[in-house]
Amino acid sequence: MIVRSIALDYFRSYLSARADFDPGMNVICGENAQGKTNLLEAVAYLSTAQSHRARYDKELIMFGIDNGFVTGEIHARDRDFTLEARLSRNARRQLYANGVRLKQAGELGEYLNTVLFCPEDLYLIRAGAAERRSFLDSTISQLRPRYADAVERYKKIWKAKSAILRAQEERPDLLASLDDFSLQMCQTGAQIIHYRAHFIRKLSEIAPGIHREFSGGREELGLAYETVSAVTDPLAPVKTIFAQLCDHMESHREAELAARQCLCGPHRDDLRVEIDGRSARQFASQGQTRTAALSLKLAQRDFIFDDRGEYPVLLLDDVLSELDPRRQEFVLNHIKGGQVFLTCCEEERLVTLNAGKVFRIRDGSILEEK
Repeated sequence: MIVRSIALDYFRSYLSARADFDPGMNVICGENAQGKTNLLEAVAYLSTAQSHRARYDKELIMFGIDNGFVTGEIHARDRDFTLEARLSRNARRQLYANGVRLKQAGELGEYLNTVLFCPEDLYLIRAGAAERRSFLDSTISQLRPRYADAVERYKKIWKAKSAILRAQEERPDLLASLDDFSLQMCQTGAQIIHYRAHFIRKLSEIAPGIHREFSGGREELGLAYETVSAVTDPLAPVKTIFAQLCDHMESHREAELAARQCLCGPHRDDLRVEIDGRSARQFASQGQTRTAALSLKLAQRDFIFDDRGEYPVLLLDDVLSELDPRRQEFVLNHIKGGQVFLTCCEEERLVTLNAGKVFRIRDGSILEEK
């Protein structure tokens, strides 16, 4: 998969900018606060319709402007595609592929897949379960549009049920619909658990080898899926998981009413990461934490390659500066093949990066250096 070019209009710090990229390494240089991360954010948005830095699309639009646009020329599956995202402060975003409007954001993954490294990802291991769920969701959603749709539906159902539980004293009449929302949560939740379990199984086959090589054979990485306790086998058919979720949720009905919140479901899932059999979140050193996080991300890239037969576009946002020289070299040596975008503040790194193209970001402009 290759991003041949991108056009940005009123996106973040870019009034109007265009760039044509190399199919291999693209190094993005510039001083801080010039827009290097904004460029990588735009590329990633074309694959997921999500930002790793913004909760709402309107945050991506230039201040004082009502609409923003991101357009990318993509080559994938031996074909060329044009992807476009039209953002608005006052209306829902619109996504297009070759001029045809997409019904769901998950459809973007059929044209472009990306893997983003950013400094925040180095703390993926130490953060709460929500960060690891987001990691799972971002990968699976790119490859399985039905999963992305299930996650969105589950969020809406969960919010509606949570609102009923919180308002039960003021609006007891709403409790009549509680069981229906619980049933819907079980139906959609069973699908989510099924997808996550199969992804984690595959990830468990890839990530430990990367981590072993990364650590010089000194450490062993382990991954485990933590979901609803009543689900005895997350890899089981969806119907089996659904029945177990229903029984579990029914047994927790009174507890949820008392707590005024949803106590069970995949919204509480976690990906347990262990190093040498111990919880990485609790016991890993800073270096081990970084190594484990990078191993997960590199495994994500290899997983997409195995699934699609093409490497996803790799976006490295100021990650090398956070790593010691040995880890820097490992990352660079592991990313042979595929297109790479790498932001860089250190000019001396350009000699060793062997970049196909170098771009300098200055005052909202993308300038290619010859």
